[in-house]
Amino acid sequence: MELLSLLSAGEITSVEVTQGYLDQISAEDGAVGAFLHADVDLALSKAAEVDRRRQANEPLGRLAGLPVAVKDVLCDTQMPATCASRMLENFRPPYDSTVVAKLKEADAVLIGRTNMDEFAMGGSTENSAYQLTRNPWDLERAPGGSSGGAAACVAARMAPLSIGTDTGGSIRQPAGLCGVVGLKPTYGRVSRYGLVAFASSLDQVGPLALNVADAALLLETIAGHDPLDSTSLDEPLPAYSTLVERPLEGLRLGIVREHFAEGLNPEVEEAVRAAVAVYESLGATVKEISLPHSKYAVATYYVIAPSEASSNLARYDGIHYGHRTDISAMQAELATEQKAFLAAGDQIAVDNMDSPLVRMYRRTRAEGFGSEVKRRIMLGTYALSAGYYDAYYLKALKVRRLIRQDFDAAFEEVDLIAGPVTAEPAFKLGQMSGDPLAMYLVDLYTVSANLAGLPGISLPCGFTTSGLPIGLQLQAAPLAEETLIRGARMFEQATDWHQRRPEKKQS
Repeated sequence: MELLSLLSAGEITSVEVTQGYLDQISAEDGAVGAFLHADVDLALSKAAEVDRRRQANEPLGRLAGLPVAVKDVLCDTQMPATCASRMLENFRPPYDSTVVAKLKEADAVLIGRTNMDEFAMGGSTENSAYQLTRNPWDLERAPGGSSGGAAACVAARMAPLSIGTDTGGSIRQPAGLCGVVGLKPTYGRVSRYGLVAFASSLDQVGPLALNVADAALLLETIAGHDPLDSTSLDEPLPAYSTLVERPLEGLRLGIVREHFAEGLNPEVEEAVRAAVAVYESLGATVKEISLPHSKYAVATYYVIAPSEASSNLARYDGIHYGHRTDISAMQAELATEQKAFLAAGDQIAVDNMDSPLVRMYRRTRAEGFGSEVKRRIMLGTYALSAGYYDAYYLKALKVRRLIRQDFDAAFEEVDLIAGPVTAEPAFKLGQMSGDPLAMYLVDLYTVSANLAGLPGISLPCGFTTSGLPIGLQLQAAPLAEETLIRGARMFEQATDWHQRRPEKKQS
């Protein structure tokens, strides 16, 4: 990374770099809305500390003095962690997530917390309880989600690097719509300790950056085995940042037949096929493959993910932490209702009234959760309920296994799979907010990687005639991030799509 080289050489200070990005946030974030929280004093204090240690020739971490934005879903003792929800509006974590701890150990300057769909449930960042995030390329359009703030802040040059999470495409999809690089690692490659869970078997933390090399550096910083996370993989960690520049010899590229069907925007298809042609010019062999069970991926995902969300979000009950309804108002309401029933001589209604505890649970959750979170909790609770578990959740797990087997068979024939990130470029804000199914289908090309536990990356591969970014998705076999990164960098070096930037937006 050029900035890191300048910092290491002493040609620029971390305070200067950090202040520059803070100035950019001040100038543009009023229009874009990428950040929920930016701590100016904390960021500048850390930057000054790094500068002092650098001048004293003390040992420094690999990101020393470099600003990094973090999605508001990872615990950090020094900043709020709201998950863009009223439920956690005043929550201050008592410990650091492993990813945040690794960033601090690397001497990164944590510049702020980025906006997201509430509890990472959504594909447009319109489900945040606090604000809208807008796409820097067109402020009338969505940045994608749920890591919309993380992608938008990088695209708008408010941070050189950011951390997002990906449960069904929530890094790759906003990266594609905002024209930046977003990488979802293999499930278990990056620790989930301290990540506020949405769907525990699908969630994964990953980097967003302006180019593949920077994403590789950030991934190398946050990845690795963590004994605090039982799903963390104890596997060797390649030096991604040094391997990224090595082209792949004899690359076998797979094109999924099912990805180029009805519903794919012609401009998106043209850009993706042009990207495949670039690979062919670089010596890659292109082969058409099939993922026959991919047509079931969205339906499978929207049984498994809400089921896990229903379980994970049961802890938000108003007892231990997070939002709790106004108990005095609730008790007054309860007394009024009871008095009215007794006055009417309706003892049965009095006997059937909710207990104060149950009423407190219900009101707390009704007030604390937004509509999309409630929708997914209800879907998941239904799928897990007696009489429906086998018909829905158990069947979805079986289909998930078939989806993984399709990928296993494909990767015996190819090294990487190339295709679109989304069927359409960035959509207008509000365009899909009244149609949950249409919003769910935005993740058509991305959810399979989460179900199969595979790594995937989104990188810019073109623009529409109206100037909106188009993303290319590459997917690799489990733990083949090195192949994924090197393959993505090959394309990046042969094109200049990643160098384009949106016009500055004034607050």
